[in-house]
Amino acid sequence: MKAQIFATATLFAVFSGALSAADPRLLNLVMPDATVLAGVNVDQAKATPFGQFVLTTLLQQQDQKLQQLATLTGFDPRRDVHELLLASNGAPGTKAGLALALGAFDPAKIAAAAQLAGAGAETYAGVSIIEDSEHQNGFAFLDSTLVVAGDLANVKAAIDRRAGGPTIPVALAAQVNQLGGAEDAWALSTVPPATLKPPAAAAPSAGSAATVQNALQKIESASAGVKFGAKIVVTGQAQAATPQDASQLGDVVQLFVNMAQLQSAQHPEAAALAQSLVVGTQGNTVKITLSLPEDQIQQLMKPKAAAARKVVQM
Repeated sequence: MKAQIFATATLFAVFSGALSAADPRLLNLVMPDATVLAGVNVDQAKATPFGQFVLTTLLQQQDQKLQQLATLTGFDPRRDVHELLLASNGAPGTKAGLALALGAFDPAKIAAAAQLAGAGAETYAGVSIIEDSEHQNGFAFLDSTLVVAGDLANVKAAIDRRAGGPTIPVALAAQVNQLGGAEDAWALSTVPPATLKPPAAAAPSAGSAATVQNALQKIESASAGVKFGAKIVVTGQAQAATPQDASQLGDVVQLFVNMAQLQSAQHPEAAALAQSLVVGTQGNTVKITLSLPEDQIQQLMKPKAAAARKVVQM
């Protein structure tokens, strides 16, 4: 049960929905050097048929654990979480970061259940932090509507920021609010995505893998969003250093789109996605748009969801 409680922040992440400008209570707690952020609003996801489908598909794999969590603590993320902001400074080789959530919580009951399961606790700046047995990760309720989870250093820093202090740059906050207002689910990275993981020790890639790797190296920052509706519209944007780099990156994406279309007989799902994908460049920016009817997206997702359920059952 302890693992389930400390996995709550991870479970939040499956709720993909709208964030019509991040709530300042969440945004003000984000580390000032954050480079990777994502926004989630469970309430808006529940308001759309596709959002309901995604939630049901993803969470039925964890249904038994979620029911146990709800029984012990009174907390059910499917019902009680309203909005989420995820943030990290993107340092390679680290899992440090924050999950900040607005919702309806019973802090005393959740904390009691965690400690009964063997979790530790400490008081920091007047706030109780529930910690794992290694004292590396934890969560803390700042009130009955706001919880912060992550590695202890970032949780404590977020607690300190309650009273004011350094926040993310104004330009980044504006980008977060712009994405949140335009999209139903979004994520962004202000640093090259290739720097977000430690360099692999494997031999150099060759062929198409090398082509993709070289293309990704040209991306300096990126963002993506999803809009739910009768059609699901996915948009992506990547910034390159120069217009020439952007043009080359766009050409590589278009090449793989064309290859997928040529393999429609062997991979009809990939071909369907490729046919609706539009790639364009403007200056040093590459823009990608994918639009498919809601029911078609659901059909594409069902085989993968069924396979995932089989793995969980095994």
